[in-house]
Amino acid sequence: MTDWTWEYESYEPADERLRESLCTLGNGYFATRGALPECAADEVHYPGTYIAGCYNRLTSDVAGHQVENEDLVNVPNWLFLRFRLPGQPWVTPETATVLEHRTTLHLSTGLLDRRTRYGLGEGRVLAVRQQRLVHMADSHLAALRTEFTAEGFSGRLDVEAALDGSVTNSGVPRYRDLDGHHLTHAQTGTAAADTVWLRCRTRTSDIRIAMASRLRADAPATTGRDVRRAAQRLVLELAAGRTAVVDKTVALHTSRDPAISDPLFAAVDRVTRAPDFDDLLEPHLTAWDQLWRRADLQVAGEAGRILRLHLFHVLQTLSPHTADLDVGVPARGLHGEAYRGHVFWDELFVLPYLNLHFPEVSRALLRYRHRRLEQACTAASESGRRGALYPWQSGSDGREETQQLHLNPRSGRWLPDHSRLQYHVGSAIAYNVWQYCEASGDAEFRHTKGAEMLLQIARFWADSAVYDETLRRHRIKGVVGPDEYHDGYPDATEPGLDDNAYTNVTAAWVLARTLELLESLPEPRRRELVERAGLDGGELEQWEDVSRTLHVPFHDGVISQFEGYGDLAELDWDGYRERYGDIRRLDRILEAEGDTVNRYRASKQADVLMLGYLFAPAELEGLFRRLGLRLGEDTWRRTVDHYLRRTSHGSTLSGLVHGWVLARDRRAEAWKFCLEALQGDIADVQGGTTGEGIHLGAMAGTLDLVQRGLTGLETRGGALWLDPVPLPELSSYGFALRYQGHWGVKLRLERGLLEVAVPSSDGSPIDVQLPGRAVCLQPGETARLVLGN
Repeated sequence: MTDWTWEYESYEPADERLRESLCTLGNGYFATRGALPECAADEVHYPGTYIAGCYNRLTSDVAGHQVENEDLVNVPNWLFLRFRLPGQPWVTPETATVLEHRTTLHLSTGLLDRRTRYGLGEGRVLAVRQQRLVHMADSHLAALRTEFTAEGFSGRLDVEAALDGSVTNSGVPRYRDLDGHHLTHAQTGTAAADTVWLRCRTRTSDIRIAMASRLRADAPATTGRDVRRAAQRLVLELAAGRTAVVDKTVALHTSRDPAISDPLFAAVDRVTRAPDFDDLLEPHLTAWDQLWRRADLQVAGEAGRILRLHLFHVLQTLSPHTADLDVGVPARGLHGEAYRGHVFWDELFVLPYLNLHFPEVSRALLRYRHRRLEQACTAASESGRRGALYPWQSGSDGREETQQLHLNPRSGRWLPDHSRLQYHVGSAIAYNVWQYCEASGDAEFRHTKGAEMLLQIARFWADSAVYDETLRRHRIKGVVGPDEYHDGYPDATEPGLDDNAYTNVTAAWVLARTLELLESLPEPRRRELVERAGLDGGELEQWEDVSRTLHVPFHDGVISQFEGYGDLAELDWDGYRERYGDIRRLDRILEAEGDTVNRYRASKQADVLMLGYLFAPAELEGLFRRLGLRLGEDTWRRTVDHYLRRTSHGSTLSGLVHGWVLARDRRAEAWKFCLEALQGDIADVQGGTTGEGIHLGAMAGTLDLVQRGLTGLETRGGALWLDPVPLPELSSYGFALRYQGHWGVKLRLERGLLEVAVPSSDGSPIDVQLPGRAVCLQPGETARLVLGN
């Protein structure tokens, strides 16, 4: 690992899936895992390629039930390129001796460099070097350059390159009982002497997919094809010590693309016009250079190197190309098939970072939600409520994609999945709408699509609240909070919990912000919105009342995760750690024992403490005051202590949230959790899950930890608010951000000195607010501010 490279030495079959995920290359439109091109999918290798928003729905028989699942489709493998000596087996790490092997991911340029020396017997060594790119300037192109060098021999080498349409979705072992055959109607053909094509379509969503591949080398290529595979073959004459080069350039289109008439024609035309590998590099490198200038974090040491890797994968999943697409935030990136490529609430951890670098991407991701507002309103209506009920898992069209059953690998049992009761995803969408508008100053979105989403989410919360005469408060019943381990009460016949504190407080926030927004709208627009939504004064009065009277339970002087939490039993944490070691997946451990987490004060991840992640201390105290409750520092500190001792961190997001909260509450303990968040994927702390796709929310969240968490950065009231936290392990850092039309506003904190520089432009001045003081910076000005202890 260096500042700008990520390297793996030697060939380790057990680590291949992890390395493939972390060496994925993408451009926001599609991505390809870092698998070896000569290896087909098996228990070691998985060369998956995924197109943003390309989903397909299939029905499978699971435990005697017909189960429908929608998946992000593994599309045809463009990467395939294999080689052998004539009459010998095709060379792979399993069929030949690996003498040396190194994979280098170049973060600055988006290139994957692979070097392998294969021993082929009788003193013959074949050195293979490959450079791979998924083009960041032209989102429909990818290229692979392969260099073969014979050591100790001369002779022929057979090479076969192909577009392989026989792939399935089989990258996650626990899904293999489900139907993964998403592609059908495959056809292949030849477009020119050096170019072949493959087209197919998804079985139910009927998305047409086309690839065209051009192969160039110092030898003529012949074609061989069947209905699922378009192959090109050539024979290289290798001379000892001399290098032969094979360049493969591929174009990819689907019927979802704008401004094309036919995906196949578009793919063939694009690959025909594509320049050679060397000339392809220049615009690709320029595009990456521009991305890094807009987004790079300057953090020293190992933390900085990991953060740069995290940023690299965020940019490959959600690049400026994403701004033209109808896609959401896939929780596992475009890096694998875990979670079936679905969109969860992870955007809550992603958009706050993007808002201040690529607001056009944030806007596109929010438009994905707005386009599905009608479906969310339908879901609310079907549940007997008004407003919008967004799904916990979303895919193509906005219907609920959460599985009804999930497999416990420990017990082998398929169990009911009640995570669709996590209605708080609506609050996450509302939060991101608000944060985007504050950071970007996008009044048009705030007044139109943003206002429409906020209104319907607020309406859902108000209609979900029921008044309790005994408590004289409103309650929200039958939900699941961020802690998915608790999905019901012990021995209850129905799932769901009452008055989840996180759900109720964020619902109150949504209602309050929506009322504030309605009040601030231009009168003509407010009238339009009220008329279209059928709002009346009585409904708005109800929102005001509910926003001030939602019930937040307490026990033993701390905020209860939900009503009745204080009555649960304590878990023998030491005993379980001694017996099992890693107890992150406590739910699976207990279920396999015939028990359930529902009986215990034990959480998967931050739940109540998520409130400290979303809201600065003053805002959180204000929310509780609005609810008629006091949240002093002592109460919050006791609450943090309580859940800190009772959380198994079964989610990569948990360490991030705990590190964020503790950085402001107890700095000495914060770094342990920050470090776990940083290492979540590179060390695969969840035990094999990273090989199925990176955790995009946790990666983006670590970037935002530096950007907003440690700086105390808020964008509100037309100003940048800063309240830095002096965390010793991350005491020096800097970054540039984009704020309300200002490009490249630089912030740098080092040894108690905060520097803010506004680039020259014709823009308005920026107000910077710090505790006890304020500065107004004109474009072209720099402020150097000494911070207190």
